[in-house]
Amino acid sequence: MTKKFSAEFLGTFWLVLGGCGSAVLAAGFPDTGIGFVGVSLAFGLTVLTIAYSLGHISGAHLNPAVSFGLWAGGRLPTKELVPYIIAQVLGGLAAAAILYVIATGNGSSIGNFAANGYGEHSPGKYSLTAALITEIVMTFMFLIVILGATDARAPKGFAGLAIGLALTLIHLISIPVTNTSVNPARSISQAVFVGDWALSQLWLFIVAPIIGAIIAGIVYKGLFTKED
Repeated sequence: MTKKFSAEFLGTFWLVLGGCGSAVLAAGFPDTGIGFVGVSLAFGLTVLTIAYSLGHISGAHLNPAVSFGLWAGGRLPTKELVPYIIAQVLGGLAAAAILYVIATGNGSSIGNFAANGYGEHSPGKYSLTAALITEIVMTFMFLIVILGATDARAPKGFAGLAIGLALTLIHLISIPVTNTSVNPARSISQAVFVGDWALSQLWLFIVAPIIGAIIAGIVYKGLFTKED
């Protein structure tokens, strides 16, 4: 369990540092930064690189919603669920702390720090309902891809690529709506440093991804799992 805990900690650290770091430091720098497409690729690349480097140790969940989804799909023992989530949240917080130090290194404020939000804090000013539906559906589809790509019947060696590209696509769709969470650890890490509105809206980015993931786990297990 120590090896799995460490892999999940480091993997989530890399996801938040790479994904949120690209959004905070490079998305609009100074006027022609990497933009939504660049940030989307950054999140996908973090998952892809960790999947192939540490996936053989812990499965590279990097996300409490993914752990819940795999648990609901019968892929993760109940006894490992809470330790995985603790490792992921701590890894995200550690990355956010490093990013905070870097982002304030030129004397500027952290701004929204790539935190997730709805209403006036949504990049496109989308409503709570739009944000809720987006996070549930995007996480649902993310878990369907993960469960399918890691199925014993799936082609070997391509799971990391499929999952990384799926996360990239999810960000391309939903950054304008919520800044894209589909990952409570990523949302918690940024909200803690922003405080105020980010903490008051954080509930949605914990609850919605977990709901979407659990539904996906149940659906995949019920519809697509091979019967003995």
